[in-house]
Amino acid sequence: MLSCENKIKTKKEPKFTNSLIEETSPYLLQHAHNPVNWRAWSNNALEDAKKENKLVLVSIGYSSCHWCHVMEKESFKDEGIAKIMNDNFINIKVDREERPDVDQVYMTALQLIKGTGGWPLNVITLPNGKPIYGGTYHSKEEWTQVLEKISDLYKNDPKKANEYADMVAQGIQEVNLITPSTNYDLLTKEAVLKSVNTWKKEWDMQNGGDNGQQKFMLPSNLNFLLDYAILSGDNETKKHIKNTLNKIAYGGIYDFVGGGFYRYSTDPNWRIPHFEKMLYDNAQLISVYSKAYSVFKEPIYKEVVYNTIAFLEREMKNPNGGYYAAIDADSEGKEGKYYVWTQKELNNIIEEDFTLFKDYFKITPDNIWEHTNYVLHRNVSDTQFCEVNQLANSRLQELKKLWKNKLLKERTKRVAPRLDDKIITSWNALLISGFVDAYKAFGENSYLEKAIKTLDNLKKFSLNNSNLRHSYKEKSKNNKGFLEDYTFLIDASLNLYSVSLDTNHLDFANTLNKKTMAKFTDDTSGMYRYNENKDLISHIIKTNDGVIPSPNSVMAHNLFRLGHLNYDKYLLEKSKSMVTAMMPFITPNTSSYAKWNSLLLNITYSYYEIAVVGKNAKKLAEDLHKNYIPNTLIIGSTKNSNLPLFEGRFIANETYIYVCRDNACKLPVATTNDALKQLNNF
Repeated sequence: MLSCENKIKTKKEPKFTNSLIEETSPYLLQHAHNPVNWRAWSNNALEDAKKENKLVLVSIGYSSCHWCHVMEKESFKDEGIAKIMNDNFINIKVDREERPDVDQVYMTALQLIKGTGGWPLNVITLPNGKPIYGGTYHSKEEWTQVLEKISDLYKNDPKKANEYADMVAQGIQEVNLITPSTNYDLLTKEAVLKSVNTWKKEWDMQNGGDNGQQKFMLPSNLNFLLDYAILSGDNETKKHIKNTLNKIAYGGIYDFVGGGFYRYSTDPNWRIPHFEKMLYDNAQLISVYSKAYSVFKEPIYKEVVYNTIAFLEREMKNPNGGYYAAIDADSEGKEGKYYVWTQKELNNIIEEDFTLFKDYFKITPDNIWEHTNYVLHRNVSDTQFCEVNQLANSRLQELKKLWKNKLLKERTKRVAPRLDDKIITSWNALLISGFVDAYKAFGENSYLEKAIKTLDNLKKFSLNNSNLRHSYKEKSKNNKGFLEDYTFLIDASLNLYSVSLDTNHLDFANTLNKKTMAKFTDDTSGMYRYNENKDLISHIIKTNDGVIPSPNSVMAHNLFRLGHLNYDKYLLEKSKSMVTAMMPFITPNTSSYAKWNSLLLNITYSYYEIAVVGKNAKKLAEDLHKNYIPNTLIIGSTKNSNLPLFEGRFIANETYIYVCRDNACKLPVATTNDALKQLNNF
């Protein structure tokens, strides 16, 4: 038998090691032993390209990207392809989660060139960074052809290559053009109604969400539709949003065993997911389902929130605080292997009541995925299932808990997917807001504590003299924060202030807001640039809402709320001008600008300020928060305060609630029921 010492000596050294070995990003480290001479994104790499007159190959992905792994295995580990790349290109690997600014620029280029985009994102640029080719996943043969063809073009017809690159670069600039506007007449309820009615044509009324073969959950869209349904009284929208939330919670896109949500559904029925788990999805869906529970009181929404938070605590939390970025879709080289089951496995694990289990999770031949595997999903509510099976709901809940524990215990014996252990500031900020919304809905003090601890952790590791880092982990290099880090953290701090009544959170939000305006203001567009530096081929004005809201739409919301909190007319006007400039985009493309539409709701429907002042303010504010009320700012103070909404309103040993709109307030009341009546009859 070999001793430990001998084992270490005989360990096989990697055949190749490139400069990515010096990085801390899990995605970059995955490529550190490729034969390709990869480098991280840097000005030095681009300068070397100019000196050597070489094309630049920029390959962008992230650690949990399935097709990124496939392309690495097929092409980037191949010594023949690596020789072509090393001889003809300066090769740069980018983790899109570390450098979303680089990703934004070249994703825009890819969409201009191909009309669509995705990851891995592979672009070939001139030494000046202007792209002449863009693509996503390529097979080994396709990739070889691309490399040779583009290399030959640059060597044989550099004029043509430069002309094309200039055209693409100009196109990127034009995509970021926003025309400022103060035509506030555009901000009407009719505009919101038109947006929603246009969008309704795309809705899948049977399965929920929008029509399509693949389905993304898009929390900004869900939040907007929930608010719109409540404010407008549109029952069709209310029915659609509830159906969508139910279908997602029943579907395989939600992990019944471990909790949490996968990335997206590969089918229209939400049954078969792409199995990566991202922090930003789970953070935002905690918010969505918490709010929805307050409105609909559906038990499954509470179940989803509690189990998703438990999943994050168990599998995505750093022991020193903060939450990791992502969990890979693949394990042992196969997508979803960690999460799926054969019928034989399920039978052996569940044993008793397996017939009931099979019925609950639809373990039938027509639901088999990839030959023998099942992805657990449901079709009906627990109430409906109990009625059909003549089962007490309490008994079903006992069985579900038993099934979940058995399956989770068995699953932990498997080889787990890789974890991306970066802590991303903006995504953790989204989670703070998720914890706050869960606290509002369910009153669990532990959720408020988690929100506070997460903010404290970001302040400790991400903040330096009011300047934020975008991401961090042990021994990681200091990197500058982006607009999304600042805007999402301002939003989270305001949310935390609203429930904690701790003015330190408001002060922090005000400080960050001033820093954001100083660092990122773009005078030409009236918006805010994505990054502070101007070292890319184009500045970025990110305005469309996707799987996370655009940082500009969140900034506009922050200005609106801070304007109301501080009675600052400039901030309110700035917020209105931003959404006005977006109106030409919002109405025809509602699903891509839902966060902007949420702000439009704030402006066009009555917006209320509720100030709770007195010794019992925290308890009364908690009671108000349990009633999800869109278009309402709820804050409180247990002591005398100079904040405009509290000034002159503190009375010792008393607690009063002031319901206000447009600086006009009703007479103070002492109970939440009376305050809610005032809201309904303002």
